[in-house]
Amino acid sequence: MGQRARHTRRNPQGLRVKDKTRIVTAGRDTEANLGAVNPPVYHASTILFPTYKDLRSANPFQTDKPYYGRRGTPTTWAFAKAVAELEGGAHTWVFPSGLAAVAATLLAYLNQGDHVLITDSTYEPTRIIAERVLKPKGIEAEYYDPIIGAGIADLIKPNTRLVYLESPGSLTFEVQDIPAIADMAHKAGALVAIDNTWASPLFLKPFGLGVDISIQAATKYIVGHSDAMLGTVTTTEEAWLPLRNCAGFTGQCAGPDDVYLGLRGFRTLDARLRQHQAGAIEVAKWLEGRPEVLQVLHPALPNHPQHEIWKRDFLGASGLFGIVFKTVNERAIEAFLDSLEHFGMGYSWGGFESLAIPAWPSKIRKATKWTLPEPIVRLHIGLEDVGDLIADLFQAFEKFNAAL
Repeated sequence: MGQRARHTRRNPQGLRVKDKTRIVTAGRDTEANLGAVNPPVYHASTILFPTYKDLRSANPFQTDKPYYGRRGTPTTWAFAKAVAELEGGAHTWVFPSGLAAVAATLLAYLNQGDHVLITDSTYEPTRIIAERVLKPKGIEAEYYDPIIGAGIADLIKPNTRLVYLESPGSLTFEVQDIPAIADMAHKAGALVAIDNTWASPLFLKPFGLGVDISIQAATKYIVGHSDAMLGTVTTTEEAWLPLRNCAGFTGQCAGPDDVYLGLRGFRTLDARLRQHQAGAIEVAKWLEGRPEVLQVLHPALPNHPQHEIWKRDFLGASGLFGIVFKTVNERAIEAFLDSLEHFGMGYSWGGFESLAIPAWPSKIRKATKWTLPEPIVRLHIGLEDVGDLIADLFQAFEKFNAAL
């Protein structure tokens, strides 16, 4: 069966449902909402029960009857069901930010004396959690080469409980061999988690590759409009209870307005992400032809070192990638970035707008050395006209060269 066909399913009426349709229909219950296409925004803390019996029998984790606002409302449940269905997992918990989702994942599955393996290409705040939260609690965090593949087996210890992936890395864009790592981890009894924000649930189906837990900074592509903070963790049925209990017992919940914005963004994810993909590939190919550029860090380009793994496992590419310059200094990077008109400078991505930031990977690496020239520049290609973006980059290179 082909890769695309693998991600379709049959609904109760026997019709094949593809992701483009699933994005529009998942989590919707118009009958429960007086026929409204979208669920209303439920602002709720206290939930009243009509009888003593109802109060005593209420289940705080039931997802079709309210219990207390912190435990979720129909707005939350609609969003969680939609994300779980698109990603291919069993259950999803909604968090107030992507970082909260990362932290909850690490805390849910790790205890004092445990060992966790974390890819050396991971999001920097994940490293901060490992160093400043996990280690003081007696949890050993060790970093590994993101392209290690099945070689991860050599690093797994008797107390390794979790292997943490991020593919591609959101700064340096190494693509990990997810099935090989998952196979080795599972043979040793460890769980596998992945930060799947770059590809979103549309372009990577991690559960089909052996992952147990998938994290999204839904702030990025799912929200899609740079106006809400949101995170999600989706798990298999077997991995659900530790995550659910950790999140529920520590009071992790997202505000209903942000959840609503996440659900609204979710409905247009296919259309937006495919435009991000097309624009980013066009800009990346143009950048490959620039004399100033040593390497474009984009997994969808044939010259990327892990391009074949990306083709095997991914269904598409998002708008985020990096540039490595042949000759560079901070003065030239400053001139380059300050001259850009259509690219803002800000520490996020996934919205409709294009962004650019400098980065120094060598400063944060633990298990591997970054040997390419730096600073690099990370670009997010938004939904603007690609010709305008290329013209903007063209004039920025002129300022860059003048400042070298």
